[in-house]
Amino acid sequence: MANTNGAFGLRPIGVVGQAANTTGATEYRIATGNTNAIYQGSPVIPLAAGVIDIVGAATGGTVGLLGVFWGCEYVSSTTGEKIFSPYWPGSGADTNFPVKAFVYDNPLQSFVICSDASLTSESAARAHVFANANFATGASGSTTTGISSAKLGVSTIATTANLNLRIMGIQDDPSNSDFTAAGIPVIVRLNNSFNSPNGAIAGGTVSTTGV
Repeated sequence: MANTNGAFGLRPIGVVGQAANTTGATEYRIATGNTNAIYQGSPVIPLAAGVIDIVGAATGGTVGLLGVFWGCEYVSSTTGEKIFSPYWPGSGADTNFPVKAFVYDNPLQSFVICSDASLTSESAARAHVFANANFATGASGSTTTGISSAKLGVSTIATTANLNLRIMGIQDDPSNSDFTAAGIPVIVRLNNSFNSPNGAIAGGTVSTTGV
């Protein structure tokens, strides 16, 4: 039977190890002139201007990920009202006020993300634990729900160091347990997080900011 999961990007579910799981989000800023839509559950990156943006490529790009976007607050340029939104639409903010973004940025935060394709079997899926992977789609989403369409790209699973996700496990979910179909909930953390002690990206080099 096909899985019920649709794409929802990255959802926080815990932290690695025995640390306190506050699942807290840190406030950052989005440039008011940023026309890129940023969806709830999307991976985001830091920019040199001190603001954040959505990843620069569908697979995640080469800039160390800052974290996962969970919503924003801004003042409407048409009504003057404060807007709380699950996504940044890319326009509509009064430039006299900041656009505040809330990001899950703990480098030990764990997330669940759907697979974009079959993992063949449960044993084959669990054999991928501790491997790395990239996003199949990381920069798109729904303007209706505001939710990211990011999924884990099964074809990208490898031991390559510069891939953006580290697979930590498979979530037990009876409604999404058909390993021959897409939609398996995979537990991951951000690999080479910008907020990790060395801010590493591909090849262990220090991360730079920008798309």
